[in-house]
Amino acid sequence: MKKFLAVAIAGLALSVSAVSAQTVMRLSHNAAPGNPKAVASDKFAELVAQKTNGRVKVNVGGNAQFGDDAESITNLRLGTLAFSANSQGATSGAVPEFAVLGLPFLFRDLPHAYKVVDGPIGKQLADAADKKGLVLLAMWDNGIRHTSNNKRAITKPEDLKGIKIRTPPDPITLDIFNALGANPAPLAFSELYIALQQGVFDGQENPLVNIFSSKLFEVQKFISLTGHKYEATPLFASKVEWAKLSKQDQQAVREAATEAAKLNRDLSLAADADLKGKLAAAGVTFNSVDQAPFIAATKPVYDKWRKTFPDLVDAMVKEAAKP
Repeated sequence: MKKFLAVAIAGLALSVSAVSAQTVMRLSHNAAPGNPKAVASDKFAELVAQKTNGRVKVNVGGNAQFGDDAESITNLRLGTLAFSANSQGATSGAVPEFAVLGLPFLFRDLPHAYKVVDGPIGKQLADAADKKGLVLLAMWDNGIRHTSNNKRAITKPEDLKGIKIRTPPDPITLDIFNALGANPAPLAFSELYIALQQGVFDGQENPLVNIFSSKLFEVQKFISLTGHKYEATPLFASKVEWAKLSKQDQQAVREAATEAAKLNRDLSLAADADLKGKLAAAGVTFNSVDQAPFIAATKPVYDKWRKTFPDLVDAMVKEAAKP
């Protein structure tokens, strides 16, 4: 009996030791359940647990439970948050180079955007993020963006005159809609539905998957397929928290981020093809646009940003022009 108790106690001690050795880290994102960002975040947490044999556990806080994107960037840099599937706009507040990904009408489609961000441009952005205390683990997707509103169908730039448009806290998005004659202002995504419902804004811009998963179609009548810009979802780790992981676990986390990125992108691609019918069935009126006058109206955005990041803008345009 004594021998049995000794073995049981030893086993319990080993179990307690294993639990106490586990590193628990938090991941924030702002998306609703079912959104590709949310699904990929959950998959990332699952893969991290698998690949580290349980040494690292990731707790996911969706719908801005752990703070909105801007707060999360600050918390990553302070080391009070480990990971964030963040937004291009909020990231640009700390790492302004990320804004350049959103130059208007730069990418033909999502695969075109992925090819560019996975190349030398992605490495430049990772280096810029590193200098600000952020480890870029992967570039997830946040879609080609379209314009919705409650006033009228947008078929030409003049149709945007005077329309109050919510944008993310992203300077290039603001520049785009100012150039198009709208009345844009930034607002956290987590506050968007209520702002549209209460008429604080007439409209907003997002990929179809965000409009659908966050039910923005319930408070918007028109979706105009402007395709005016692309946005990535950079998955970051805090350099402070990253340094606490062993090299082995760092490699496992990077692998998990890459695998989750493929899932995120696959879901985003499938959603773009599937959601037009669902949104139309929900009562939204769609219209296509001739992009040519929109492209002409937003040319000054390139001129402005070339003054700030001449080499990066030229490199981005060059990479995007490759077949």
